[in-house]
Amino acid sequence: MATGPVSPSSAAEHDDHSLPVGTRLGEFEITHRIGEGGFSVVYLAWDHSLDRKVALKEYMPASIAVRGGKTQVGPRSERLRDTFDAGLKSFINEAKLLAQFEHRSLVKVYRFWEANGTAYMVMPFYQGSTVRDTVRQMPGPPDEAWIGGLLRPLAEALQVIHEAQCYHRDIAPDNVLLLAETGQPLLLDFGAARRVVGGMTQALTVILKPGYAPIEQYDEIPGMKQGPWTDVYALAAVVHWLITSKTPPPSVGRVLNDTYVPLTTAAAGRYSERFLAATDRALTVLPDRRTPSIQAFLADLGLLAPASAMPTTQLLAEDDEITIIRPPAVAREPAATATRQPTSTPATVQTGSTAAGSLKTRLVIGGAAIAAALAAGGWWLARPPAPTSAKPLPAKQEVPAEEKPLVAAPAPVAGPPPSVAPTPAPEPLPPPRTAVAPAPAPVAPKPRAVARPSPSPVAEHAAECANVLQRLSLGESSPELLERVKTLGCR
Repeated sequence: MATGPVSPSSAAEHDDHSLPVGTRLGEFEITHRIGEGGFSVVYLAWDHSLDRKVALKEYMPASIAVRGGKTQVGPRSERLRDTFDAGLKSFINEAKLLAQFEHRSLVKVYRFWEANGTAYMVMPFYQGSTVRDTVRQMPGPPDEAWIGGLLRPLAEALQVIHEAQCYHRDIAPDNVLLLAETGQPLLLDFGAARRVVGGMTQALTVILKPGYAPIEQYDEIPGMKQGPWTDVYALAAVVHWLITSKTPPPSVGRVLNDTYVPLTTAAAGRYSERFLAATDRALTVLPDRRTPSIQAFLADLGLLAPASAMPTTQLLAEDDEITIIRPPAVAREPAATATRQPTSTPATVQTGSTAAGSLKTRLVIGGAAIAAALAAGGWWLARPPAPTSAKPLPAKQEVPAEEKPLVAAPAPVAGPPPSVAPTPAPEPLPPPRTAVAPAPAPVAPKPRAVARPSPSPVAEHAAECANVLQRLSLGESSPELLERVKTLGCR
């Protein structure tokens, strides 16, 4: 109720749509009218309970409502009752949503309530100027760094509300306030109530801002859902206005005749190619071809920090090859597994997100272990005998001393399969030692005995398997290499 007669200065501010200065609504007293929009009036008020200035927003859709008396609000006619009530409900829902969020670029709601046939919302009193007014005072368009500093906090705020399935739907330069003290951008005037009212009346020019509203916000276009991409379009339209001082052509007209000039052409040379191309993509008319989310828009603009832009799977790629060796069944993976994945690439192994990549990684690590075992077995088969193993040869009395170097390579080694490798055949022949002792000739062949481990077929096979498997362990995965594994039968 009013606390006293309205002063002349106050009367100058008062009209049929706004409350007179001095009006009391509970503990709040109207001291000044800040502004009026299509469906609400915002006042500066004094909070008598906490002794502070606040902003008080009243639901007052001037096109369909009228004030009766000083405080009462109602529809202009009963025919508009349903539309009025729908907008009132959305106004309250908007207040409830804002009350749930905590972000420095979102308006804080102290309180909201219904009275006098309408509803009210009390918020902090923010001092500053809108982006539209700020940019118009600049000597020229802001640079890319300034625009990036504006977009980051706004994008963070939009991500917060998008996670709650809430969408602003009314982003524009005059709905972003730059706080006077810090320059922090603040997102104003959520469009939830505006969308519902617009859907039930023909006054769409009041509800939507041409150039900023994407095609899916026009109710005449069926089958196009609103979502994060709706706010992406509006935010990109703000960037377009900051760069060119013009709004993009209305999205409805672009469906029939798209006269949009890409920023990569209109602003080439003044901003980075990546920045301009990202904005052009976000302004695509059809939603299914547009940038799908705020985070994707930031990534396209190059405004995401490197840590947040990098997929988490890449951070795990290094550890994947280390931790995957832990399962004991890795060594049992047959080499044939590799042949079933001839088109696998190192990128598949790095992600660790598919079964094929996991098998490939286990094969590489298991192959390294198998290669080590085969190399050891090959060395055992082809190793030179012990220092005394050169002497047992004279045990065959029919072999002359001068021919000993020719039979230095132990013939039994080439025949047995790898499974016989552990049996040291030459060691149980001590008797020939006495026969060789008087002969000085065996001393000369010792240097040639070093050449005795000439690779036998088994040793060559083991060495080649070790080489192939080692190349696999280092990440090489060409089809030829995998086919070679299959041909050799490395296990």
